[in-house]
Amino acid sequence: MRWQKLWQAEWAAPLIALVSLSTALSLYDPNFRKLENLSNIGFQTAVIVTLAAGQTLVIIAGGIDLSVGSVLALVGVVTALLLAAEKPISLAVVSGLLVGAGCGFINGFLVTKGRIPPFIATLGMMGVARGLALVLSKAQNVFIPQEPRFEPFLELGTGRLLGIPIPFLIAAIVATLTELLLSFTRFGRYVYAVGGNREAARLSGIPVHSVLMLVFILCGLTTAIGGIVETARLSVGQPTGGQLYELHAIAAAVIGGASLAGGRGSVLGTVLGALLMAVIRNGSDLLNIPYEWQQVILGALVVLAVLFDQWRRRVA
Repeated sequence: MRWQKLWQAEWAAPLIALVSLSTALSLYDPNFRKLENLSNIGFQTAVIVTLAAGQTLVIIAGGIDLSVGSVLALVGVVTALLLAAEKPISLAVVSGLLVGAGCGFINGFLVTKGRIPPFIATLGMMGVARGLALVLSKAQNVFIPQEPRFEPFLELGTGRLLGIPIPFLIAAIVATLTELLLSFTRFGRYVYAVGGNREAARLSGIPVHSVLMLVFILCGLTTAIGGIVETARLSVGQPTGGQLYELHAIAAAVIGGASLAGGRGSVLGTVLGALLMAVIRNGSDLLNIPYEWQQVILGALVVLAVLFDQWRRRVA
């Protein structure tokens, strides 16, 4: 019975795939298991994990957020502009977080009060955020001054703590807090209930609109954290940055067992999904597989994950 429950867990399939693929790559190419390569995987995965944690909340609640890539770019531009103007690091970071949370609030307002489908509302925000990023930056990259006083900010994207990349530690903290929120709070139970059956949740006395509003705000907040880390890693705010990040975040959640119909998923599964995608890209580079075929592999993986989830439900 215990093994049956383990197999039915959303994160079981991505965990098995991740362990199997990592073992095969380690045996085939010893360079894969080198600390430097594993550290690179950590850097590459950190921002997607941070974005995907908030995206998972939205997906479990029965929605979707297509604007995270553009919001990430807007947050990066705002943060870099303030630093380039020699404003305090704390002001730049807080402003970036507020921009992300504000975009999430607008998304939530449009979905709840405006009764606009999440796909359309966030698609509109995708265009608005990207346009604002281009306007504020005058369609140019905004470089952060390479001065000693800005080193603490740049460390957020390039530094290490006890040998572990700081971006990966930030992503781990965000993912852990989000998982705890989902698993051990009343709000987490409400998120699953709203995603499972919105009308039943409403009739049960759950404040559906408040729950939806909050998940979009949290998604905007995690996106802002990812945007700040990305800006610190590159030392530049890119108005064209974050392209296709929304698809990567959604793919990580789906591969991790989240259902696009809502009511099912976990942040643990999402993290495993993001790591699996990163290992596939890294292994493909080691095996000299062209980038075009890497995209084919990742796309096929998303489709297989959905098919597997449907098969598992029928069996259950």
